[in-house]
Amino acid sequence: MTDLGLMHYFLGIEIAQFEDGIFIAEKKYTTSLLKKFKMEGCKTVATPLGSNKSLRIEDGTPKADSSQFQSLIGSLLYLTVTRPDIISAKRILRYLQGTKDYGIRYQSTPNSRLLGYTDSDWAGSVDDTKGTSSYTFTLGFRIFSWTSKKQATVTQSLAKAEYIAVAMATSQALWLKRILEDIGER
Repeated sequence: MTDLGLMHYFLGIEIAQFEDGIFIAEKKYTTSLLKKFKMEGCKTVATPLGSNKSLRIEDGTPKADSSQFQSLIGSLLYLTVTRPDIISAKRILRYLQGTKDYGIRYQSTPNSRLLGYTDSDWAGSVDDTKGTSSYTFTLGFRIFSWTSKKQATVTQSLAKAEYIAVAMATSQALWLKRILEDIGER
């Protein structure tokens, strides 16, 4: 067995290790993704989705090349390992162009607490009026677990949509708590 020293690159994720923590990012993968879809050097945008933009199944634009679109979505799904902030295809590439150096920095902190945040929208989908539930969990002020998922049912009120989101987040919180206890965290 050979000691190769500190890890710098693993499964496409760049890793910088410091005394007080680590920083993970996917700049090389992002750059190759922009090149693959001929978006390198494109005009950048500050957010992954416009604030007044609603995604819909039929929006009047011509059908995209399905194999290229599926390739793009698969590539973006892989990128969400370190970039939970990305949402919709071509605009995301423009957003990634301007944020290639972004990543997540984890550092050790004494007395870390598991904190969770949850939210939902009511009837947010233009196509079927289903809401979206999302949650984010932090440990020591650093995000480490997140999701955003369309709800399975159409709810009749904002309160019911929020209840579904809270139930999903509570289930995740209990699972994370058990994992942390298993590895010796409180």
